[in-house]
Amino acid sequence: MLKRLTHTGCMAIAIFGLAAGLSLDARAADDAGTWHYDMWNSMMSPYCPGRTLLDCPSGQATELRTWIADQEAAGRGREDVEAELYEQFGDVILQAPKATGFGLAAYLIPVVGVALGALVLVIFLRRQTAPAQPASAPVAIAPDPELDRLIDEEMARR
Repeated sequence: MLKRLTHTGCMAIAIFGLAAGLSLDARAADDAGTWHYDMWNSMMSPYCPGRTLLDCPSGQATELRTWIADQEAAGRGREDVEAELYEQFGDVILQAPKATGFGLAAYLIPVVGVALGALVLVIFLRRQTAPAQPASAPVAIAPDPELDRLIDEEMARR
């Protein structure tokens, strides 16, 4: 029984050590730099509107993906490559507009629209739930003799 416990314990330690080693290898690979795939997935393709660079089947997109991977392999930083691509292609490569200048409208317009819609809804609901005004008694209007005469003349013509 002691052999079995020792054997099981050694197996558990071996499995744990293997898992920890694999985890360290994966973390070291991330630290070494594999940002090109993330960049392909987070950038819009300038050649296929509405698609990420990773999803674009265009030959030009393939060349751009290769260029990005080559830049990473050459030791350039992701920020430098992104800045160069932004300079070359502009806002087309961004998945969301920058929150400056005209791009700020993309963030503000929905917020303002929702706020105005909520305000209109609150005003409408308050008016619908307000107690009804009591009906006032009808006001007696004194008859106008001139108006009565005109009505009688008109009726006599018919």
